[in-house]
Amino acid sequence: MKLRPGLQLTFLALGAVMLSMVILVSALLLWQQQRMQREIVTLSRQSMHALASQRLLSRGEAISVQVADTLANPLYYFDLEAIGTIIGNVLRQPDVSYVLVYDVDGNIVHDGSREIVVYGQRMDGPFAEAAIAATGMHVQGDQGHLDVSMPILMGDERLGGVRIGYSLAAARADEAGVVAAMQERLGLIHERHLTSVALLLAAFIALVLVMALWLQRRLVRPVRQLATAAQQIEAGNYAARIPVDGRADEIGELMRAFDRMRDSIARHDRDIRRMAYADPLTGLANRRALRESLDQRLLEMQGAAGRLALLFADIDDFKRVNDTLGHDAGDEALVQFTQRIITTVEESGHGDTLVARFGGDEFVVLVQLPEAATDDLGALASTLAARLTEVAARPILVQGRQVFLGISIGITLFPNDALTAAMLLKNGDIAMYQAKLSGKNCHRFYSLAMDQAMERRVRMEHDLRGAWDRGELSLAYQPVFRMEDSVLVGVEALLRWQHPELGVIAPPVFIEVAEESGLIDVIGPQVLHAACVQTRAWQQDSQRWAGLFVSVNVSPRQLRGAGFADGVETALRACGLDPRHLHVELTETAIIGDERRVGQVLTALRALGVKIWLDDFGTGFSGLSHLREVPVDGVKIDRSFVADVLRDPDDLALTTAIIQMAHSIGITVVAEGVEKEGQFQILRDRGCDLAQGYWLGYPMSAEEFGRLLR
Repeated sequence: MKLRPGLQLTFLALGAVMLSMVILVSALLLWQQQRMQREIVTLSRQSMHALASQRLLSRGEAISVQVADTLANPLYYFDLEAIGTIIGNVLRQPDVSYVLVYDVDGNIVHDGSREIVVYGQRMDGPFAEAAIAATGMHVQGDQGHLDVSMPILMGDERLGGVRIGYSLAAARADEAGVVAAMQERLGLIHERHLTSVALLLAAFIALVLVMALWLQRRLVRPVRQLATAAQQIEAGNYAARIPVDGRADEIGELMRAFDRMRDSIARHDRDIRRMAYADPLTGLANRRALRESLDQRLLEMQGAAGRLALLFADIDDFKRVNDTLGHDAGDEALVQFTQRIITTVEESGHGDTLVARFGGDEFVVLVQLPEAATDDLGALASTLAARLTEVAARPILVQGRQVFLGISIGITLFPNDALTAAMLLKNGDIAMYQAKLSGKNCHRFYSLAMDQAMERRVRMEHDLRGAWDRGELSLAYQPVFRMEDSVLVGVEALLRWQHPELGVIAPPVFIEVAEESGLIDVIGPQVLHAACVQTRAWQQDSQRWAGLFVSVNVSPRQLRGAGFADGVETALRACGLDPRHLHVELTETAIIGDERRVGQVLTALRALGVKIWLDDFGTGFSGLSHLREVPVDGVKIDRSFVADVLRDPDDLALTTAIIQMAHSIGITVVAEGVEKEGQFQILRDRGCDLAQGYWLGYPMSAEEFGRLLR
């Protein structure tokens, strides 16, 4: 049948319309496919960027906290070598561009290099001021770097901070590479589908719909599933299900790669958590893990009758091990000591326990009794503490040498002493400090009286800071006479504190606070310099007093400090005092346990011409034996012997023996505490060289002593 032109045209028109519709639908499908591919790339890029950023941020925060805790003791003692070792380990980690340790003023203490060329320079750059001003962890960044800063604290005192910079270049390069690979693979898919669509243009529209459904199932849904899984992983759920099947195409490869990436992130997260919550040396829980565990235990015990004891332990004189044997030996001793603590706690079998390393040589033991337990928690804690002190006293073999340590333990109970973790830790620290004051290697329970005593000590330490600059601290001078002809030959400089509210504070009280807080490192050089300047001024006033000497007391902490001999030489050079006219006084306790190192310092002082006097002689642990161990020019017979020489034959005999022994080896003998004429006469008859005391002259101000000289 011959079609009429009108019908034919209509058919052709309808065919053209249908063909146009198929082409239009095909074009729309292709456009939709391209849009979906762009969404896939965008979602994947965002997911990978979020994952990489969160991973780098979490890693930076965890490492900065750990490094800040680890740097507390080295920065407090200004141990540049230890600081360099710690931040050197961090610099070797991937993506780390720089590590800067700075003090509270923002001056660089260490940058990880061997020469530390920028030492002492103030940090600059876009992140410096914000890091210095931050009181906690501070994260900032730009297009190229992520900067994480963390303050370094010793207790509540800020020592400085650490900044760790991470380069984003590698992360962005990896991200760009993955996106490029994804785009390439999606491009291949697009080309393959484009060919298929070109071949199926003449097919039915139903086939196009089937193809659209197939694309929806095989492409968009897996990517959406990947995006959902990425969001869960970003939220910290590393168990998120990823639909990995046997597909061999690019989407299957992408799914399997995404699954491997999830496992890698999970492993890194576990490593970071282990670094953040475990002590790297001993393997014990660290300070953060302890605090979280303690908070959790207290939360669980709210309203319950469960009881908890906290044992705050500190190794006695552990610094001496590091100073004498080195830090490697100290670490070895610490590991052995830790194992003893763990074994002892496990053998005790006291409820649910946790052992944590709180600091360098500080440990905390948590003992929690169940609600139904009827045991006396205080008695159990006391028994465990006594057992720990007994075990700690046993010698440890380190590098072929026996090391003797002790442990001081403070015990506080929940809920008797405190209801919060912070207060329990504070009370345990206070009780431990009291154990130290009680002779060490013992334990003490916390009491309110301890807290009050600690508050008074903290206030005294606070008031002592800057007391010299405020004019509250001053020097008194007690004359020293030659006994042979009763001639004034020298003076002892004595530190006095006139508190604006408390009045005169006894020197033993505030000097002990100064030594324990480290303030003696500031006050000591000030005293030495002032005494030397004043003595030189008296010498210049009159030729008669050109040979006047001054004796200055030196604490054990000063003597063990680095560069003490250089500081003395600098003070003498600054005021022009002849070194022969400076006598350094030290007690026997400053020598015990570290004779070799102290001997080296004293030898350096004597090489300058400075005289060394051993103060309070006869009251130490080994007395005369120190005269063979360290270089000494004179000894000062303790006032407790001088006080009874007139009525106690034993004290007189001992004093006489000291004088004869000292003279036999060419050592000068000084008697202190001479308060009666009879004491002066009998000591002079026994051949004592010098004397000082209230009978000869009270301690007086510089002006009063100047009038005495005139």
